[in-house]
Amino acid sequence: MELLAPAGNFDKLVTAVHFGADAVYFAGKMYGLRAFAGNFDDEEIIKAMNYLHANGKKGYITLNIVANDSDFKNIDKYLNLLVEAKVDGVIVSDVGLIYYIRKNFPMINVHVSTQANVNNSYSAKFFADMGVTRIVLARELNLQQIKEIYNAVGDKVELEGFVHGAMCISYSGRCLLSNYMTGRDSNKGACVQACRWQYAIREVNKTDEYPIEEDERGTYILNSKDLCLIEHIKELQDAGICSLKIEGRMKSDYYVASVVNAYRRALDGNNKMEVLKEELAKTSHRRYTTGFIFNSDDKEFLQTSMPVQTAEFVAKVVEDSKNGMVKIEMRNRFKIGDELEILSPNDSFLRKIVIEKIIDDKGQEIEDCKRVQDIVTINCPYQLKEGDILRRTLK
Repeated sequence: MELLAPAGNFDKLVTAVHFGADAVYFAGKMYGLRAFAGNFDDEEIIKAMNYLHANGKKGYITLNIVANDSDFKNIDKYLNLLVEAKVDGVIVSDVGLIYYIRKNFPMINVHVSTQANVNNSYSAKFFADMGVTRIVLARELNLQQIKEIYNAVGDKVELEGFVHGAMCISYSGRCLLSNYMTGRDSNKGACVQACRWQYAIREVNKTDEYPIEEDERGTYILNSKDLCLIEHIKELQDAGICSLKIEGRMKSDYYVASVVNAYRRALDGNNKMEVLKEELAKTSHRRYTTGFIFNSDDKEFLQTSMPVQTAEFVAKVVEDSKNGMVKIEMRNRFKIGDELEILSPNDSFLRKIVIEKIIDDKGQEIEDCKRVQDIVTINCPYQLKEGDILRRTLK
């Protein structure tokens, strides 16, 4: 199965590859649904695709806006760039845009976005007949429904499914809440995530009652839990899914590293499941759910609090370790005596380092590293590679 990771910028793309992604999806400066991610300009798209192909990986570009006629004015120039860059596929939701690409750029593989809400075999057949090569299924499907779609079109198209990350309170992102409340259009990539805000609700005739559970932070009645299917990869494969998609183009380097690493290890059978579940708790997340995949009660998808995590990103390795030392870029403060844990795709995973020496970029020993993005060298008895991460357990 393909492990497909998100990338909001080039550094996150490199991180995804380092930790074991088979393919990465990202957006240019236009036509994608994450306008506030870093995204990639034209030169960066070509650079990214060259990097991916040099490492035996694939790259898919998102063109998943809900398009108006005005959005087609400069589309040829952009699609020609994607042909030049040798992208492995474009992720599209708008039927008109799919039709246009299939008619005018038949050399480009089209993947139907989850925004298209493919919930049944007939929708899947419609897109298969249009000549698309992959369908990203709606997150609202259960395993049996996925199997039925696979039986209908599995010989014609690949099926991709989300396996981890944030879920929308609306049908796969088709939401006007952000637009209505703030003027930022979620269907043009500018969602303000109004569903994550704190709300209160009561029955009209009961002015003194709030029948919605709340905690010390308040009530988040539209705030969905995060999807996590790491324990159910075999069921997804048996249902016909060939690509496991991780959500998160707006997420951090550390999130991409942690989640990709966990799912890579799950696919390869390298660690016990309990270890990998603990790994997924170490990066920022909302409480986890299996979503609709097992016909769960919808109420179980809601949560009443903000994101949590059990570890924090402290530093990123910038050069391979040698002679018992390693050069790192600091992201959170640390000092002599601190214990840091290694996040790596290699055998150093989960090993711990007690900081005994910190040398700054002037060659001076210091006790406390407290300037963000300072490059320092620390003691390290393990073999670390550029791109590995050091983190600290949160109490």
